[in-house]
Amino acid sequence: METNLLKRIFLENWDEFSAKHKKRIRPIVEKEVKKFLGCGDPKNGFKLLVCEGCHDVKRVPYRCKGRFCTTCSCGETEEWSRIMAEDVFQVNHRHMIFTIDEGLREIFLKHREMLKEYMDEAVRIVQEHFEQKHKVRPGIIAGLHTFGSRLNFNPHVHMLVTMGGMAKDGSWKNYDYVPFQKLRKAWQTVVLKLIRRTLPEEEKKKIQPLLQKAYSENEEGFYVHAPKQKGNVKAQLGYIGRYMRRPAIAVDRIVSYDGETVVFGYHDKTDDTDKEERLSVEEFISRLIRHIPDEQFKVIRHYGIYARRAKNICKAKVKEWQEKVKKTWVKAKQLMRRNWRERQKAQTGKDPMVCPKCECYYEYKGEVCLEEGKLRVKYASCKTAKAVLERMICDLTGVEEEKTSQEKSKEIPRKPKQPSSEQGDGQLCLFAVSGGRSHSAKSGA
Repeated sequence: METNLLKRIFLENWDEFSAKHKKRIRPIVEKEVKKFLGCGDPKNGFKLLVCEGCHDVKRVPYRCKGRFCTTCSCGETEEWSRIMAEDVFQVNHRHMIFTIDEGLREIFLKHREMLKEYMDEAVRIVQEHFEQKHKVRPGIIAGLHTFGSRLNFNPHVHMLVTMGGMAKDGSWKNYDYVPFQKLRKAWQTVVLKLIRRTLPEEEKKKIQPLLQKAYSENEEGFYVHAPKQKGNVKAQLGYIGRYMRRPAIAVDRIVSYDGETVVFGYHDKTDDTDKEERLSVEEFISRLIRHIPDEQFKVIRHYGIYARRAKNICKAKVKEWQEKVKKTWVKAKQLMRRNWRERQKAQTGKDPMVCPKCECYYEYKGEVCLEEGKLRVKYASCKTAKAVLERMICDLTGVEEEKTSQEKSKEIPRKPKQPSSEQGDGQLCLFAVSGGRSHSAKSGA
């Protein structure tokens, strides 16, 4: 299978799909898909690395860092879960899942503005239980998933909840009981009330049968699941974090694509079996793009003692208390985000800045970025590096970079030096540029 079959599907079909459904596609969808299709394309900018030993050239294209891009989201998910697992309280957590009746899903698809309050209501139920029953404030990290295993629209909330909480005096109290039936009924009530108070009167009359059916067919309330976690706390947190941040579909789930239909695999939880589904390309794209969140919508939110404004204050209080009782639940260590080199080394086991040919280090020589739709040299460490970057721009676009009159006046015509016979194609020498155009644009990971 190709490394990114999903991108190929969109490259071959997005223009036609976009033209056909232009009026129905949200602006954020157009924006995110465009970023996804351009991710890793050197025509959108790149960095130049050159081996200090053999002068091998590596071109590292910019990544889009988009919310729809599977490549970027996988790396971001791993990094986020790593930091989160170290940053939270080292106590038992539960992975809670709040879902709703199937008949109400289309309402939230049509009225996406309710999804923020939908998350807040789910968290409020859990917070109120802890505060009223145990007089403690829990830590909650909530994530919204709008997709089911078949890429259908199925909004549900995943929560990472501390089993216990902080009292007003800074002491920590453990608690490991979840009253499922109470939470289910409360969740059912708040969802139905949310719909009724948000929708206009005319629409409420149309969907009243759906609301009544959702209430009558769920005697115990809507589904709430919170299994007990076993094993190492940090490993649990890392796994749950990756699950909460995962994209709607992973590339390895796509089984086949023949230009007209897409086959992807999924796990059916009703009978606990793995199955495959075949969709037309149009239906596959339609199902997938509906899960792109609205502009500035945060699918991960922090509440309680994990709220961004309260986290450091709560940590300081608990830290002071734990020094008295000699228990360590909060670590003073502050993790920093890893850079590209560190992430690549952790994922592949190889240092991307070490040349595979001579094992010398690559040096950063400059980079090219888009300015007003044109590739420009943003930085070059020397004249030779700038010449190579300008040649790469010409190779990619077929247009040489325009020079200012001041730059032209400084140029002195001279005969170019002949490269050494020992120097290979696609290499950058300190004194001359060699190699054909097809090799100077060598791409890196």
